[in-house]
Amino acid sequence: MVHKRGVSLLLRTMHLVSFGILLGGHTFAIDADRLLPALYLTIASGVGLMALEISTVGPHWLFMGKGAAVLVKLPILLAVPYAWDYRLPLLLLVVAIASVSSHMPGRYRHYSILQGRIVQIGEGLSIASSREDARHTA
Repeated sequence: MVHKRGVSLLLRTMHLVSFGILLGGHTFAIDADRLLPALYLTIASGVGLMALEISTVGPHWLFMGKGAAVLVKLPILLAVPYAWDYRLPLLLLVVAIASVSSHMPGRYRHYSILQGRIVQIGEGLSIASSREDARHTA
């Protein structure tokens, strides 16, 4: 677990720094070609963070509050090349979503959309809902 925590910290730091450079570059109208290294590092670190979360929590991470927030950000980011003139507001929207989702209470971050309840780390995805589980234990 310590190893994954260190990797997570490294990836998160790389992601924040590279995205900050990318956002600042677009804010100050730096030539897009000069921002490509920051873009590639942002993508690589983001993929790494997702892979680490999925390998730690499982694929149902995508359906928890924190994973769903990432899935909301991805189409916004993918829209940037097609809505180039609106890239700055789109990138700022992504920052807002990231800020809110990373600091919201755990009951929302760990809430499983599929199960309709909070999922603890290490707990597997069950097919039955929490209501069905309650009926079987009563």
